[in-house]
Amino acid sequence: MSQPDKQKVLYRETHSSRAVAASLAAGLVVVLCAYGLLESAVHAIGQPAWLIEPQTAAERLVALPSGMPPLLLGALGAVLAMIGLFFVLNAVLPGRRARHVLNGHEAGWSSPAVVVDDEVIASALARRARVAANVTPEQVMVVISRRQIVVNVRPTSGVPVDEAAILEAVEGELGEMSLVPVPEVRVNLATSGVIGA
Repeated sequence: MSQPDKQKVLYRETHSSRAVAASLAAGLVVVLCAYGLLESAVHAIGQPAWLIEPQTAAERLVALPSGMPPLLLGALGAVLAMIGLFFVLNAVLPGRRARHVLNGHEAGWSSPAVVVDDEVIASALARRARVAANVTPEQVMVVISRRQIVVNVRPTSGVPVDEAAILEAVEGELGEMSLVPVPEVRVNLATSGVIGA
């Protein structure tokens, strides 16, 4: 597989598709245009309108604030604003999936790259942090974003925990994974401990 093809595949696997939003927008426009064409055709042959005559609809749109209850007008405005916000956010936001690329060449693998869900990476890092901190699985939580990994540890009361050892263990595991891009690691130790069993 050539380099441009590999980049396309990796991009497709790590970014969500905009096809659903684009299809919804296109379908909405098609339905509105088809309805307008139908009403115009019915009006042109002298038949009564299905819902509302185009001329009457245009007149009501022009004089919109009057003749409509404020509550209904506000509700319609809120619904239209939410629909517009959905489409704008789909167009503007990057649409990243919760996935990272493991660079196989740097790790010495025969395959060029592997795409892994962030949950799998978080589970492996939490296991490594738990062993380094000598705590139970419930006392470690790992949160992964594109550029940062936050390891939250609640130590057992009365048992000291070495923050540097946890950081070193997690960074060692990350080094073996060869994530692209390499996220920054931060360890948070809770001030209140958990009572040991």
